[in-house]
This record gives sequence, C-alpha cells and structure tokens, in this order.
Amino acid sequence: MVAKINRGVSLYGAVIYNQRKVDEATARIIAGNRMITDLTGNPHNVMQQTLWAFDSYLAANRNTEKPVLHISLNPSVDDRLTDGQFAELAREYMQKMGYGDQPYIVYLHEDIDRRHVHIVSTCVKENGEKISDAYEWNRSMKACRELENRFGLKPVADKRNELLEPYLKKADYRDGDVKRQVGNILKSVFTAYRFQTFGEFSAMLSCFNIEAKQVRGEFEGSPYNGIVYTLTDDAGRPVCTPIKSSLIGKRFGYEGIEKRIAVNVRDFRNRKWQPKIHDAVTLAMHGCR
Repeated sequence: MVAKINRGVSLYGAVIYNQRKVDEATARIIAGNRMITDLTGNPHNVMQQTLWAFDSYLAANRNTEKPVLHISLNPSVDDRLTDGQFAELAREYMQKMGYGDQPYIVYLHEDIDRRHVHIVSTCVKENGEKISDAYEWNRSMKACRELENRFGLKPVADKRNELLEPYLKKADYRDGDVKRQVGNILKSVFTAYRFQTFGEFSAMLSCFNIEAKQVRGEFEGSPYNGIVYTLTDDAGRPVCTPIKSSLIGKRFGYEGIEKRIAVNVRDFRNRKWQPKIHDAVTLAMHGCR
C-alpha cells in the first residue's frame, strides 16, 4: 500500500474535490470521525456539515501555514477490500499517524481501476497546536507495512511506480470513457514531470497516446487561446474527436498550462528541484510516500 500525504490551506478545496466525485457517482463517503452528523445519511447537507466539523479547529489555529490534511491510501490494484475494511484501514492509519482523535471524513474512490480512499482532516488540535509531523515519511512507511500485514495486502516493491501506474499507462480508445483516461494521465503528468515548454508537455503526452494542440481564434471580436486533447494510436494517428480542455479541468487549458510552465521555469532557476531529486532518491531507496 502507498500512502500520500498532502497539506494545504483550503479545507473547502479538499472537500469539494471529493464531493464532486461523490456527485459524479465515482466516490462514496464510507466513514467519518468527530463529524457533526451521520454524513452518509444527509447527502444534501454533507458539504456544510463537513466544513462545520472543522470550524473550531481551524479557528483556533496558531500560525500553522497548511493546517488541512488530504491523505490518500492506495492498495495494490490486485487487492480486494470491502467498504468496511477500507474504513477500518483508514481508521487504523490515522491512529498510527497521530490523527486518530481528529475530525476526518473518508471517501472511497472508484474512478480508476484501483479502488482507494481519500481522507480529509486537519493537523491542528482544538487548542490550536499543530500535531507533530516529525519523521512523517518513516512513520507512514512503518504504518503501511503494518497495515499490509494486518489486512493481507500485496507488498509494493516500487512505491512511486505503483502509485502512478494506473494513471500513466497508455490511453486506449477501446477502453472507453476517453475523457476520464485523458484526465487521469494529465493529472499524473502534472504531478510527476516538470515541463518548461508546451513542446515538452506535448511530447510527454505523446508517450501515452495523447496529442495536445493549441488552438487560436476569435470570439465576438476578442482573440482567444485554447488547448484540445486527442487520443491517438501508437503511430500518432488520431482515433477520436478532440476534447476541449474545459471539459477536463481549467488547469489543463491554455492559461493553466502557461501558469504551470512559469512556475516550473522559476523553480528550476531558483534550484528548488534539488530537494525533490533528493526525495526521489530517498523514496527509491527506502520506499515511503
């Protein structure tokens, strides 16, 4: 199993990401801790009730810059767990990581072949103090190994490749749901690679049978720029109708790509990639995410 811990500033952003999956019927709420009500029984009020559950914790925050936790637990694609087992897996992981008494909500995602869970919580206690994240990678690795044994999960030899594999296999028109395939690959390319030009971005996508094209035109007298994505065969020939970036996500449109390129260029010039390279080496040697 691979655990991925993200920290952020926007509780609303983390919750709405998962709630949209629920609304699209590709995710379900399967558990919660210290929530105001039984979230699974109040679908129309889930968003507001979830946000309320964290109010006192975030209001008491004493200068923690990123108090919101968004954790994903990813068993192997070959593992088969029931909803109850996934809920227990999440509960035990949070307990082992020191977040067992915090409010949190657990979503089971089924939008890709690998069923996995997302957990939204906070690292700030009710008194405003931050829960220590010292040696977090090592503790998470230890927790994952213990939970693999506890639930009979398949050990993961290559943690990074195992986490990305479901997303980064080549797109195939015969598999259907073209928009989802393209969206999954785009998300992973954004996460795994640091392209500095549109050409680099396009070249990477071509490795996964996706062609990215910039389109320019004029609408009501105003010029516009956009991007469309098309599935191809292994020879690079288009095999479907182009998909507008707006149907996949704003960050994959022209402005989003340009913004990401600018960030990557700036980080490269400021030598910010060196720690990431060090982390990647550590990950390969010790396995923890």
